[in-house]
Amino acid sequence: MSTAANGNDSKKFKGDIRSPGLPSRVIHVRKLPSDITEAEVISLGLPFGTVTNLLMLKAKNQAFIEMNTEEAAQTMVSYYSSVTPVIRNHPIFVQFSNHKELKTDNSPNQVRAQAALQAVNASHTGGLPMGGPEAAMMGPSPVLRVVVDNLFYPVTLDVLHQIFSKFGTVLRIITFTKNNQFQALLQYPDGLSAQNAKLTLDGQNIYNGCCTLRISFSKLTSLNIKYNNDKSRDYTRPDLPTGDSQPAIEHPAMAAAFTPGLISASPYAGAAHAFPPTFTIQQAVSLPYPGLPVPALPGALASLSLPGAAGRLGFPPLPPGNCVLLISNLNPERVTPHCLFILFGVYGDVMRVKILFNKKENALIQMSDSTQAQLAMSHLNGQRLHARPLRITLSKHTSVQLPREGHEDQGLTKDYSNSPLHRFKKPGSKNYSNIFPPSSTLHLSNIPPSVVEDDLKLLFASSGAKVKAFKFFQKDHKMALIQMGSVEEAIESLIEFHNHDLGENHHLRVSFSKSSI
Repeated sequence: MSTAANGNDSKKFKGDIRSPGLPSRVIHVRKLPSDITEAEVISLGLPFGTVTNLLMLKAKNQAFIEMNTEEAAQTMVSYYSSVTPVIRNHPIFVQFSNHKELKTDNSPNQVRAQAALQAVNASHTGGLPMGGPEAAMMGPSPVLRVVVDNLFYPVTLDVLHQIFSKFGTVLRIITFTKNNQFQALLQYPDGLSAQNAKLTLDGQNIYNGCCTLRISFSKLTSLNIKYNNDKSRDYTRPDLPTGDSQPAIEHPAMAAAFTPGLISASPYAGAAHAFPPTFTIQQAVSLPYPGLPVPALPGALASLSLPGAAGRLGFPPLPPGNCVLLISNLNPERVTPHCLFILFGVYGDVMRVKILFNKKENALIQMSDSTQAQLAMSHLNGQRLHARPLRITLSKHTSVQLPREGHEDQGLTKDYSNSPLHRFKKPGSKNYSNIFPPSSTLHLSNIPPSVVEDDLKLLFASSGAKVKAFKFFQKDHKMALIQMGSVEEAIESLIEFHNHDLGENHHLRVSFSKSSI
């Protein structure tokens, strides 16, 4: 089937909105900002292959992208199904089109789209193979070498992905330790994105007063990644093996540090939805990490307003007592103090929870300290719980007050300060090294020998969620990975089944996994 662009576009394309269709080279992109440019739409497809055609439907805030192969289109849709792209605060929806190819006409809109397509393809290939020796002569390398000085807090691969994704699509990252320094190699699709990132980020602190980025262009023009794990990631190849284990952080400074990073993994999900298009001092302090505001639109350096003439992006750390979070947009029919205690307890020790009596869509959560509050906010803001995206900000309160004696509040306030379920009571606990953003894959541990795969799959399906895959660890059947139908289902499954009694004095431990099955 071919698709022709004309005045009847709205009638022709309704079918794509209703059903995602079977795999196709043509991809339907929806919910675009009204001021979207052709180049921005094309940039969504570039990391995954060559964009061979483009159809813009600006009046409907939609577009169609045709990739050179069906495999490239499948990789693109698969990636964006787990990492929602955001352009100027607009989450973009990507799905297969019902149409198998695009046929465009000579209307002004389509002529402009074709010109943009030719310009972008020319700038990315220059008529030469990407990644060859010629690429180095065409301008800056698309690969950056990143050294992190003054490593007071650990900087994970996901922290780097979150920061550098604001300047373009990050294709690949390798992290390593050299000369007792934490370093990384990071690849963009083009040298311009790399140059923009270097110009803005070189010399800046990830966190206030520490973790300083030193950035230079690498002599490499491409990275070859063999494994997707904590040390390396190819975001265009989700099929790469990960290994059975979740490796511990090797760098001694990282292992000793208190918290493994304050930025959520996905470049677009979660807290990224809260980013304003430009930053001022007042806006920047509400970011999920206090050191470094970055632009909301990948690749658009112009949207960054540097506060202060010196261009330093650091902001004061949170006051020590600022450990109370305000959660809004909760589902009042389903939320309980216990459910918030379990979920937020993944990122720190929850001391108290109060669901507001007169406004049950809101709750206050008191964490053990301000670092844990920041960590929970950065990972959970924007995540969906009970079909609603969580909205999380820092509260002005310094503690959550318990009801006065004799004043009942229907069990809406709970004190968990002495709970045995705290994950971070022990100093240096390995749990600090295994804090990951919400994902559809859960890590299960403390499984007794008598419990088999079907037992756990039936348990997790009993709540109505879909179990897509399951795998025991080869060397240790006390641990397993289970993949749920979505991140939201995984969040609710973690809440329901963490500490579930499996018998034989074994209570199941559930956390989010970095690996996939």
